[in-house]
Amino acid sequence: MHELSDTPDRHPRKLRRVVTLTMLVLYGLGVTVGAGIYVLVGAAAARAGAHTPIAFGLAAVVMAFSAASFAELSSRFPVSAGEAAFVRAAFGSRLLGLVTGLLAVAAAIVCAATISRGAAGYIGVFVTAHPSVLAGAVVLVMGAIAAYGIGEAVTLAGIMTLIELAGLVMIVAAGFLVKPDMLARAPEMWTGLGAPGAWSGILGAAVLAFFAFIGFEGMVNIAEEVESPRTTIPRAILLTLVISTVLYILVVWVAIHTVPRADLARSQAPLALVYTRLTGMSPAVLSAIAIFATINGIIANMIMASRVLYGLAGQGSLPGPLARVSPRTQTPIVATALVVAIVLALAVAVPIERLAETTTYVMLVVFTLVNAALVKLKLAEAAGRRLSQEGSTRPTSAETQTGASFPVLMPIAGTASCIALLV
Repeated sequence: MHELSDTPDRHPRKLRRVVTLTMLVLYGLGVTVGAGIYVLVGAAAARAGAHTPIAFGLAAVVMAFSAASFAELSSRFPVSAGEAAFVRAAFGSRLLGLVTGLLAVAAAIVCAATISRGAAGYIGVFVTAHPSVLAGAVVLVMGAIAAYGIGEAVTLAGIMTLIELAGLVMIVAAGFLVKPDMLARAPEMWTGLGAPGAWSGILGAAVLAFFAFIGFEGMVNIAEEVESPRTTIPRAILLTLVISTVLYILVVWVAIHTVPRADLARSQAPLALVYTRLTGMSPAVLSAIAIFATINGIIANMIMASRVLYGLAGQGSLPGPLARVSPRTQTPIVATALVVAIVLALAVAVPIERLAETTTYVMLVVFTLVNAALVKLKLAEAAGRRLSQEGSTRPTSAETQTGASFPVLMPIAGTASCIALLV
């Protein structure tokens, strides 16, 4: 197995380790929850109708396998540009590691652009301007915050996460108060699964729902700024996945039983529409909360993309200036500026649904590579243990690891499920 110790350290300055478990979970929830449910619930409901919760459940299962792989690999290699480090360590290929890292950067950038378009829809409730102008303004402001400092950016993201979670709880509570029979109607989601086109609609919605779960992997890319990363990151990944899954299924169920799916699909602010239909109140409150949710996802994805570029440059795979850390803010300032520029260009030029699907497909490729990397590492370690039992005294890397560990069937299932969803 190839380790990372032969990689030259080109980081002229180190990042600050200031991110705690609570901050990391809020960061993960911020980019995950804000990225999906506030923006894409209408588009997913248009594809799957009453079966939309199944689509979100299917996406959660696929994501769970990959989350386990990321959790274990992050405890082995707690570094920036984690995906690239995982693949390079498993396959011994600098080129494959670089490709994986660049794919992760591309997905984060496109994701940030997607959420910028969604944020513009909610901001449009308060401000009359072209959506592209609003999206561009949001990108520039969030880029400035991302460059200012990791502690400040993650703290702000945590505050916005609490606000966005409160908005989802408000919708669920209003739904069950106004329609107390909603839970009893749960069996309806299984009705008609044998009808023509039912599963194609579910799988189409699952692709969008998968986008709603993207975000946890960003936590591995700020590993060099996390306290006790070998244990903190795996715990944060699993907590983020569980909390977001429960919230998504409840919110989706309320939404599809409150607003016709055609109306949800047409709305630029779908959850604000749900809130208005449930309570008869102005959509302003929910729209304001949704603005916090969406801009939170923008800043988190910008941070992730810039840290991957920083990590790849530090490993010698990209030009050295991308590893440059500002002495004042202690953030990778050149990498952040590059990310902001590309996000800005995409946000003002490309429709939201196309951006979301592109993000999903790119991340499915990244997840496939990461899961395959863990399979390769585990099989190599199993072979090493067999050799040890036959007389060798050299310990395998698995015997010296601490942190998360899962059976080899988990990354195998992760690889297979990601390929299946791509197909």
